Amino acid sequence: MIKTSDEKYLRAIYQVSTSEKIDKTTISELAYYLDLKPPTVLERLKILKAEKLITYTKTNGIALTKTGYKEALNVIRKHRVWETFLVKVCKFGWNEVHELAEQLQNINSEKLIDRIFTLSGEPKFDPHGDPIPDKAGVLPTSQRRPLLNSVSGCKCLVLGVNEDSAEFLNYLTELKIGLNDKLYVEKIFSFDGSVKIKYKNTYSAVLSSKVAEQILITCTKAGCGCKNK
Repeated sequence: MIKTSDEKYLRAIYQVSTSEKIDKTTISELAYYLDLKPPTVLERLKILKAEKLITYTKTNGIALTKTGYKEALNVIRKHRVWETFLVKVCKFGWNEVHELAEQLQNINSEKLIDRIFTLSGEPKFDPHGDPIPDKAGVLPTSQRRPLLNSVSGCKCLVLGVNEDSAEFLNYLTELKIGLNDKLYVEKIFSFDGSVKIKYKNTYSAVLSSKVAEQILITCTKAGCGCKNK
């Protein structure tokens, strides 16, 4: 059985490496993500390497082995199923569930995960729009692109976020922007890339390019010219 401390690192390695789309990461990137000192991270990596869960060299960086990848997806499944259960069944906000799921995912009971997965409606995506691996480790696919890549006149649907920190989610919550909300892109400002949107009939906002880059959408208007990146 994988230790709780190992699960934390495996999930972090997966998250950081897949976000860079190169399937590997470095000690400095991992330390930053985990908010730990590099020497502390290095000691844990030595253990993970000895357990054949990762490969690591100074020149090639850190990568999950086949076994490590499988275990990482199992941890991610537990975490995202718990987040979904907390939002759908327990009625927490999407900005409240990450830390709770961090604690609950340490319960090693496949039967419990199966039960709350069913109670949550057998979801394919978590409250932040991230895909939930199935029991075989297969991830569902979706066509998502940053709001930043949209164009004026685009009608779109919020499918998720790249940034799931409490600060960012609290910001979106204050703006009353959430998953599955319909947005209308009124204008893209060429000066700084900020995006003016209208939504829910009565609300409007001007989002900075930094914020627009973190909101993932799918275009619902055919032929609008959005960049699929």
